Parts: sequence; C-alpha cells; structure tokens
Amino acid sequence: MRVFVTGATGFIGSAVVGELVAAGHEVLGLARSPDKAAAIAAAGAEVHHGSLEEPESLANGAARCDGVIHLAFNHDFSRYVANCEDDRRIIATLGAALADTGRPLIVTTGAMIAHAAPGVPARESDPPLPSAVHPRAATDEAAAALVARGGNVSVVRLPQVHDTARQGLVSYAIGLFRQKGVCSYVGEGANVWSAGHVSDVARLYRLAIEKAKPGAIYHAVGEEGVSLRDIVGTVGRRLALPVASIAPAEADAQFGWLASFMKADAPASSDETRKALGWQPTGPGLLVDLAALDLTQA
Repeated sequence: MRVFVTGATGFIGSAVVGELVAAGHEVLGLARSPDKAAAIAAAGAEVHHGSLEEPESLANGAARCDGVIHLAFNHDFSRYVANCEDDRRIIATLGAALADTGRPLIVTTGAMIAHAAPGVPARESDPPLPSAVHPRAATDEAAAALVARGGNVSVVRLPQVHDTARQGLVSYAIGLFRQKGVCSYVGEGANVWSAGHVSDVARLYRLAIEKAKPGAIYHAVGEEGVSLRDIVGTVGRRLALPVASIAPAEADAQFGWLASFMKADAPASSDETRKALGWQPTGPGLLVDLAALDLTQA
C-alpha cells in the first residue's frame, strides 16, 4: 500500500512512517523544508514537497497514493481555535482529492474531546463535544461530513503520547515547571489523563489504514487514566524541583492556556479499538517514561 503521510517528521509522524515502512508499505511524506525532506528520505520514504498552507500540494499528494494518514497540526496554542479551523479545511481538501475512490483517509484528534459522563472513561462510541465547546472537535466534524458523503474516513483520538523525550501536554507542563521553579498540580491532583506509548500509537495508525473502516473512531489509549498528582510528582523527582498543590482559583495564573487541561479529568478507554483492530499496547507506561525523562530533550 502506498500511503501519503502529513506530519511525517513530527514526533508521532516519524514513528508512523517507520512503522509503515517496516511493514512493507510505501510512504510518501509531506516535507516543507530541505531538512524535513532529508529526514523523510533517511526513513526510507519518498519526499513530497509542500505544506499545509498549499492546498494543491496536499491534494496532489493524496491523489498519488492508496490512502492518507493526516497527522500534521499547528500546535501554537496562542491561535488554537484558528488552527483547529485550518484543520477542518485541510481535511476537506484531502477528502475532495479522495472522493469517490474508496481510498482511506485517517485523521487525528484528541481523546479529551469525547463527550463522556463525568468520571467515566470516554469510549470510541461517545460523540465528540461540539467545536463551539472544544475547538479540536472541528476535526471530527470535518471527518463526519466526509463520511456522510460516502468518504472512507476514520478518526484516531490521541491521549498523551509519550516516550522519554516527548509526552504531549506533559511536555508543555515540564517547560512551565522549569520556568516557575516548582511542579504544580491542582487541588488533590486526583484528576487523570489517558496515555499511550508512541510505538503503540504508530502501530494503531498502521492497523487503522490497513483495515480502513469508514466512520470508525479509534482511541490510541494504553492507560485509561494516570493521575496528575503522580505525573507531576514523577516529573518533580526527575527535575529535582519541589512539588506543590495549588488551589483551583490559582490555576489560570499559574498555568496560563494550560490551566483548563491541568484541571481536566479525562479518562479514556480503548476497549472498542482493541477488539476492532486486534491492537494490544505493549510499550512502557507514562510514569516509567517520565522517571527516565531525557533531560537533554525536556
């Protein structure tokens, strides 16, 4: 299978490219600069020059392949809503290039957007919150619109994806902890985030495009919920910084844009994904990776 991958040199994207190549698939990786192109070629993939800002380059890449895995996303949280709406438009472009072909498109969103009952792990069958409530759901809405028109589109919802160098939102928190000189959690820190090792997540993307079920939603979750108290405590020990609880009223001042996430209780299940794809996570847990945090990368 020949697969067009956006975000091919990113943290998750590079792992997905490696997984696809190792499984015998051909990969066409999107590159916006010479250094990105070199990394894609070194991974054994073909380079496709273009960018998210060039819709024609995306459409051409999709047209050249048997399927698309869309991982690229602008993580500048100062313009989060705009970036989510950009993703909606990008998905529409990719979907149009694949229209009436039956070729699969896999798109990427977050496990935190699932509308689950408080304290209950979000499931794949839980609908997303509307994008007016959670902007990242623009991706899910774009995917659903394509499915309604007969597109072969499925969604991977990501937890905190980790290894010893990167850990999703935890990485942003680590940068803030170093700046502030203290590692903080909110209240008792009993709220949880789901997590998944990057190697397991990459394998899930491969299985998702190989099986290509229209309208499917998958959770790349290896651990349903890891408490913020344990996450922050482990980071504090690794960074040799003090760990402290702060009151909810102090969260905005302490964390800025990250505050809503630090207060979120967002457990998520992957039971339906495991049954549908035969996927079994085997990588180390989040706390194991944080205890061995690569301080040259963090």
